[in-house]
Amino acid sequence: MSEGQPFAVQRQDKQLQGVALAYVLEKRRLEQAMNVKEFAVCAGVSYSTARAWFRLPGFPAFHGVVFWQDFVRWRTGHKRRKPAETKRQVQTAVVASNLPARAAQILLEA
Repeated sequence: MSEGQPFAVQRQDKQLQGVALAYVLEKRRLEQAMNVKEFAVCAGVSYSTARAWFRLPGFPAFHGVVFWQDFVRWRTGHKRRKPAETKRQVQTAVVASNLPARAAQILLEA
């Protein structure tokens, strides 16, 4: 697949249709921060998955953006953890994303 073509997930996800892969790859190369949509395109995941990751405790997002290298370090650390623990964190974040802000915060801190 060439850099100018979006990932398959991007074609299916309406939230990501306006984000060019070449643009986010250039931001990654220049070590610039990416918002949730740009991050989702760069990582090749859906918008909802990226949003769930951004809500995980310890995810290296700062004021709604993440630097790719910080994500790589975070991901490397999670590979060493037990898969059940990571799966539980993702499930909790997804459930929390459907709750009011205060309720989601309480759930994520538990």
